Amino acid sequence: GAMGNRTTVTEFVLLGLSDACELQMLIFLGLLLTYLLTLLGNLLIVVITLVDRRLHTPMYYFLRNFAVLEVWFTSVIFPKMLTNILTGHKTISLPDCFLQSFLYFFLGTTEFFLLAVMSFDRYMAICNPLRYASIMSKTVCVQLVLCSWMTGFFLIIVPSFMVLQQPFCGPNIINHFFCDNFPLLELICADTTLIELLGFVIANISLLGTLSVTATCYGHILHTVLHIPSAKERQKAFSACSSHIIVMSLVYGSCIFMYVRSGKGGQGEDRSKELALLNTVVTPMLNPFIYTLRNKQVKQVFREQVSKLLS
Repeated sequence: GAMGNRTTVTEFVLLGLSDACELQMLIFLGLLLTYLLTLLGNLLIVVITLVDRRLHTPMYYFLRNFAVLEVWFTSVIFPKMLTNILTGHKTISLPDCFLQSFLYFFLGTTEFFLLAVMSFDRYMAICNPLRYASIMSKTVCVQLVLCSWMTGFFLIIVPSFMVLQQPFCGPNIINHFFCDNFPLLELICADTTLIELLGFVIANISLLGTLSVTATCYGHILHTVLHIPSAKERQKAFSACSSHIIVMSLVYGSCIFMYVRSGKGGQGEDRSKELALLNTVVTPMLNPFIYTLRNKQVKQVFREQVSKLLS
């Protein structure tokens, strides 16, 4: 009741990517194509890694989970953004905005922990091949994925709940294409110092914490790979890891610039939008191609499955 009395805002206006009318249809088609490619690519990974027993290994189990996560992550942003562009209505209700913000950060944070798990898996496979099968058992793999999801959830639920409790009494315009954290904090008509501090600490834990694990794993991998006597084996190991490193550079690079800073931001909102586009639109679409098109085993399974369907 008290919250209802203080809150006069019932919906927010998302300004979107551009207010130029002539660009709206072009933006809509570009985003729709990207979303469909993202869904298709990631669902293809899920199906391929499920149907073929040769791909029932820890690496593909983690990759499948990562693909599911990407489908969820993009679906939190895209449908609403596409609807708003198509209808010309730029509004989002208060509950929808909070839910979108929570899911975006929960799934995004989970992704960082899963990327760290995937790099640990590669580290074990390349640096400890003899102990790999015994350490990375099916149970351990399931536990690592569950831990990633649970850590993501528990890190994000508290600050999300705190934002939910705040008064929003106008203005209600968000200069973004989704309910991002900094634009939302700017609209709170109360002191947000504690929420900002908590957000800053969580961003550092989830981003820099997992990045340090990932960087350490790849440091060891690089060291091991450089000492492989066979040039062919060396190239094979490099190829497997370079795709992971490309994905991580894109994801971590954009998110560190966006979230590892204190304060509400305000300045450089267009730069934030560009980085958010990289993080929410470009990377999820590229992931299936980076991970699978460079992988001979996946390509072989894909060709076999296609020829089975056509025969």
